[in-house]
Amino acid sequence: MFADPYAPDPVEAVDPAFRALPLAALAGAALSRAMLLGAQHADLRVGRTVSQRITLRDGAVTGVSDSAVTGLSVRVLVDGVWGFASQVEMSVQAASAAAERAVEVARTLAPVARERVERADEPVYPSEVWVSAFEIDPFTVPTRDKVELLTDWSQRLLAADGVDHVEAHVTQVRECVFYSDLAGTTTMQQRIRIDPELTATTVDAAAGAFESMRTLAPPAGRGWEYLTGQVRTGQAHDWDAELAELPKLLAEKTKAPSVEPGAYDLVIDPTNLWLTIHESVGHATEYDRAIGYEAAYAGGSFATPDKLGTLRYGSELMHVTGDRTVPHGLATVGFDDDGVATQEWDLVRAGTLVGYQLDRTFAPRLGLERSNGCAYADSPHSIPLQRMANVSLQPDPVRDTSTEELIGQVERGIYVVGDRSWSIDMQRYNFQFTGQRFHRIENGRLAGQLRDVAYQATTTDFWGALAGIGGPSTWRLGGAMNCGKAQPGQIAPVSHGCPSALFRGISVLNTAEEGA
Repeated sequence: MFADPYAPDPVEAVDPAFRALPLAALAGAALSRAMLLGAQHADLRVGRTVSQRITLRDGAVTGVSDSAVTGLSVRVLVDGVWGFASQVEMSVQAASAAAERAVEVARTLAPVARERVERADEPVYPSEVWVSAFEIDPFTVPTRDKVELLTDWSQRLLAADGVDHVEAHVTQVRECVFYSDLAGTTTMQQRIRIDPELTATTVDAAAGAFESMRTLAPPAGRGWEYLTGQVRTGQAHDWDAELAELPKLLAEKTKAPSVEPGAYDLVIDPTNLWLTIHESVGHATEYDRAIGYEAAYAGGSFATPDKLGTLRYGSELMHVTGDRTVPHGLATVGFDDDGVATQEWDLVRAGTLVGYQLDRTFAPRLGLERSNGCAYADSPHSIPLQRMANVSLQPDPVRDTSTEELIGQVERGIYVVGDRSWSIDMQRYNFQFTGQRFHRIENGRLAGQLRDVAYQATTTDFWGALAGIGGPSTWRLGGAMNCGKAQPGQIAPVSHGCPSALFRGISVLNTAEEGA
């Protein structure tokens, strides 16, 4: 299996340093030892994650950090109880020792385990290689060239009137994982992701105030081509156009009037709506959260399993899917960390809750024969958890309605662009979101920017107010590199696709007044 049609040999695309590890020998040592010691299930993961982050302020480099995490882990089931152990050393002796410790952990926990684990079945995949769709591995680009590009972009913004400071950064990650289990599944995978961002700030020294605005390009499962525009598949980001427009938008924002609180119709751009989806739908439909597994740390969910098939999540226009296969998604992968082939499925259909995100442990609890592939560990030294898929709102399947047409349906409203701050309760029900910029809508036309805007609702009221949805041409992937969960904490990358959308009668607050 291979995600990039332009690369004829997926194995050759995998990091040579990872391929050089004794992967088959490690698997043989770990799995045979675990089986000999009585494990009914055992899997080995070998991981290597390489990261680089470059930061600039006002065109000068403030930091270049490189990191690499390599290790192996063994997870076992012994009489229905999990055991886990990891090692930094890449030797057959270390792999065998990790298996021994994992079995010991399982036997130690058995007397206090309150439940026994049952796992959903999954076909065996004897030898699979999957590589995410990228064109230029960012780790093959000299750091000097990356700095030069970010410097050039920073200087363009600094040359504009009214821009006093510019911060720029780019984060790049190459994640390689080898998985093998007693059932016979063996997979080798590589994912590359990148997160570029620039923020322009204007300072009013006399008033002691400042305002900022940043670029809208989301993190993506792409390579360095994402910054150069040399993409062969999917949508490119027009950096030249955005950098030219940003200072004008920032200047307009500094002069914009403060919003008058009240009920407004909102047209929400995908650059903002993705985060609302993440918080109010993505986290709420994680099955482990819905049954209380995250209650001590990250909270629960109002969308509990007793409401499956009956909860009116939103209007009939609301169709949300979980998807770990969408091209360039941050959570896109060929196989999850349970050895499950990834897929797409419905979470909300015609406004009704119809599904959850699951791993092989939780699928049987919901009466399902198969997991939908949502197990992920953020390093070889972390145990796999049920983590979020690319949770996405689907566009209008009948008509390619444009954002301008949605705006044209509004007499008095606000067009919301870009994400900023957010707040949501522990049940994923009451929330408040702000954005990068807000454009007043009057009689179906944009009429200048507003400031100090936040929209507030409950999850079901908000999605119940969904009255118009854009077509495929408005659909975009947003996302984050650092979704947090669990104790000890893990982070996971995840994307959320959505079209522009129209919501009627949403409560808008004035953040300056609320802060005062």
